[in-house]
Amino acid sequence: MQNREMSTKRERAAASLKNLVFQYRHAWVLSYFIIYVAWFAYLEKTVTKKFHIITMPVDLKIPFCEYFIIPYMLWFAYIAFAILYFFIYNKEDYYKLCAFLFIGMTVFLIVSTIYPNGHYLRPLEFARDNWCTDLVRWLYQTDTSTNLFPSIHVYNSLGVHIALMSSSCFKEKKIVRAASTTLCISIILSTMFLKQHSVFDVITAFMLAAAMYYVIYSQAYNKIPAAIRLNKQKKEPVLRDLM
Repeated sequence: MQNREMSTKRERAAASLKNLVFQYRHAWVLSYFIIYVAWFAYLEKTVTKKFHIITMPVDLKIPFCEYFIIPYMLWFAYIAFAILYFFIYNKEDYYKLCAFLFIGMTVFLIVSTIYPNGHYLRPLEFARDNWCTDLVRWLYQTDTSTNLFPSIHVYNSLGVHIALMSSSCFKEKKIVRAASTTLCISIILSTMFLKQHSVFDVITAFMLAAAMYYVIYSQAYNKIPAAIRLNKQKKEPVLRDLM
């Protein structure tokens, strides 16, 4: 009798695990990060000296400000929050956001591969010495001033902000929408005030984001059959809970 109860518990646990895997099977999309990280790491190692200099006259008029390292670093949490939230609560918005981010990131990788680029805008020394400049020093050491446009920091920030503003999940959440707007603008400014990117990188990121907005969130996406977009075909659960 005891062995039978233990066997039933194991079967229930296995059934629950399989149902969980089935429910969140859309996690496969995130495997794209493996490709992106490997490709980007290759570019960072190979594009070091011979590259096209990307800069604009306005870049020289923008002062360096180390305090922008705060929103710059918050970018990672901003992107992770949006992907994770939609992954759990809204599959359609999750697919839209991932399509927006990953297509743009792939365009960036292709551009950097066929047109190596970089700049010399970073300051050689800092006027102040504080924990923010320490973070900037660390950033400069870990992230080269190459492979710049379109700026992924800017592009992905726009992608997340568009996703949050477009989603019904946040339609009535004014605080979240305001926070997203503030953070998105701050991150975009940080790329220039930290001398991570040229204004040109920001402009091209906006151009790419505008194109992807039309494809993902506007008319083009709406032309895709609803059954394909929403993936609402009825599917039987992998296993039902055991009696």
